[in-house]
Amino acid sequence: MPHGVPVEASEPVTTEADDALIVVDLQNDFLPGGSLPVAEGNRVFVPINALMPRFQHVYATRDWHPRHHASFQAQGGPWPFHCLQGTPGAEFSPLLDRTEIDEVISKGVDPQTDGYSAFAGTDLAERLRRHGVRRLFVCGLATDYCVKATALEGLGHGFEVLVVTDAIAAVKVKPGDEAAALEEMRRAGVRFVTSDRIRSSSPLTRSP
Repeated sequence: MPHGVPVEASEPVTTEADDALIVVDLQNDFLPGGSLPVAEGNRVFVPINALMPRFQHVYATRDWHPRHHASFQAQGGPWPFHCLQGTPGAEFSPLLDRTEIDEVISKGVDPQTDGYSAFAGTDLAERLRRHGVRRLFVCGLATDYCVKATALEGLGHGFEVLVVTDAIAAVKVKPGDEAAALEEMRRAGVRFVTSDRIRSSSPLTRSP
């Protein structure tokens, strides 16, 4: 778990039919051995795989970039090539239990959209509202980029947002990036919870 995270939910949180779990970018390129790795990325799989069955709605996001995406260094952006459409690096890690995923959200498809947020250039907000979702639980990679952007934009769309602190990891391009991202989320109104505090309502019917 990230150091210094303010965990606000001291009592168990029970998932309901209007909750959704957003699993952010668990792709090979973001894991050790990938082109843009999060050093501690592999540690998120155990809590995330355990969490998914507790939710009626599970959405997994993926970067799905064209080669000429503006974020790449070859185009003047900050990042090396990563998660190119149709490549092994863009695939979900085999450590992720894909059987529990209801819908996949491809982001960063538009060459001019950074694709950090799961909502950027996608119809995720509409999909969530179509299922009556009101509260989001966000986990995955990376804390200081796509997790943060997804959580903040989720708030902007009117959803309540909780970030699962033992199911995220940061890329930490600069020292302090992780702590700054967590503080920015906290100030914006994001709540924090650990996976062991999340309980499922019973019976739980998965979305069609």
